[in-house]
Amino acid sequence: MGKMANAMTVDVEDYFQVSAFENTIHRDQWDSIPCRVEANTDSILQLFDEAGLKATFFVLGWVAERYPALVRNIVDQGHELASHGYAHKRALLQTRDEFYQDVGRSKQCLEDIGGVEVVGYRAPSYSISKKNLWAHDILADCGYRYSSSVVPVNHDLYGIPDASRFPYRVSEGRLLEIPISTVPVAGRNFNCGGGGWFRLFPYGVSRWAIRQVNRADRAPSIFYFHPWEIDPEQPRVEGAGMKSVFRHYLNLSRTMPRLQRLVRDFDWVPMKDAFSEHLKHDAL
Repeated sequence: MGKMANAMTVDVEDYFQVSAFENTIHRDQWDSIPCRVEANTDSILQLFDEAGLKATFFVLGWVAERYPALVRNIVDQGHELASHGYAHKRALLQTRDEFYQDVGRSKQCLEDIGGVEVVGYRAPSYSISKKNLWAHDILADCGYRYSSSVVPVNHDLYGIPDASRFPYRVSEGRLLEIPISTVPVAGRNFNCGGGGWFRLFPYGVSRWAIRQVNRADRAPSIFYFHPWEIDPEQPRVEGAGMKSVFRHYLNLSRTMPRLQRLVRDFDWVPMKDAFSEHLKHDAL
């Protein structure tokens, strides 16, 4: 039996757009800041090409409008194009109408540039919680088929601790929510999906956790990271809090070497392929 295919995902945003800096850098400043997302994403595409793997790229609409060639390159290389919203504003901080406008604008923008249907969505900072489950209905109304926006953990910025660890239907069956991968440890779920956790702990912890999901749960694991996480030379943001600084800059120089091991140790496919059996049963 071959190795289980896991879902490789990239949240395409730049370093100054992260939620950790949302109170330090305002959106009206974004156009005046030199972008590094295109070069960093190109490096990721090269890594994936050399490893022979395909992934899902959750692209911010703001980035897509300014770097349309990057979006077309993602599609031309056979990766799945998905939405990360338009302006990287956490869903929890948006009204229903604002959210509808944001996710609808992003989907239309990506489809116009990429020339493919966009069916997947991931909320900035996994910001669908019990307080805004209505977001699932809006995503379904806008034509998305799946969301990967819930993390079943306790966290100060996100999480639904008692959510299922595995894909489940929402919005009267119209949308599939695919939660970020976790493993149960001492009665609590441990995030093993990537991001800051991948940088915080030694690589062996992530490898063990992904194997646990594959072997114990017999389920695909989801891994995510951001282009800025492979860029230790990125400018330092002034004025951010100590916690934000720690989370953002921790072990950036170790990300790419660890990714090079990760893509060798497991089989990786886009979200739509890893969870194709679940998506086959869309309620239309």
